[in-house]
Amino acid sequence: MAYDNYLAAGVHIGMKQQTKDMKKFIYKTRNDGIAVLNVSLIDERIKTAAKFLSKFERIMVVSRKGIGQKPVKMFTSATNTRPNVGRFLPGTITNPAFPGYFEPQAIIILDPQVDKQTVKEAVMMRVPIISLCDTFNETSNIDFVIPCNNKGRKSLGMVLYTLALELKKARGEIKEDAEFPYKPEEWESEEEVYEERRDEGERRPRREGMDRGGQGRGRSRPRR
Repeated sequence: MAYDNYLAAGVHIGMKQQTKDMKKFIYKTRNDGIAVLNVSLIDERIKTAAKFLSKFERIMVVSRKGIGQKPVKMFTSATNTRPNVGRFLPGTITNPAFPGYFEPQAIIILDPQVDKQTVKEAVMMRVPIISLCDTFNETSNIDFVIPCNNKGRKSLGMVLYTLALELKKARGEIKEDAEFPYKPEEWESEEEVYEERRDEGERRPRREGMDRGGQGRGRSRPRR
């Protein structure tokens, strides 16, 4: 994925709030206090996550907030994985008697602050958690972080589009990007929710933050 696509979607634009967990993913802080995420590290981590996920058949993708529901549904349709949008009901992955029970081998969430119940149950069941995390997120229970703007429609669409593309390639289902029959804009939510309007002034994308430094770790399940 060309870095220009990430920049145009504002994937790299963080928040003024920066947790200690997310500082290692920040390339710089602008004069107005907005954190700028490392674009090359975003790209590297999406590809690493895709390779990890390619090992599994039963993957659940979760978003409680409305702005993430369309990209989650697009992702799961394109990759034959399981969506869980809206409220994550207790027992979904912990109680075999629950009507909607599912036993995932890995879980993707869009925001650990919002998807707390999912994190709680995944930790209980020792299911690896891959999470999109903004600069304000705490990541103590997350196994692998994909740093990004996880509040913007364009950004969420672009990140899940790219992750699906890389997962299809990692599985050997396609060889070239051109074989993926979607466009990133098709993955954007149609909703203009309050939280996005609220952050609009802080998230005006600027073409900056393209540091080519990166980092990676390896083990049987991904690490932060």
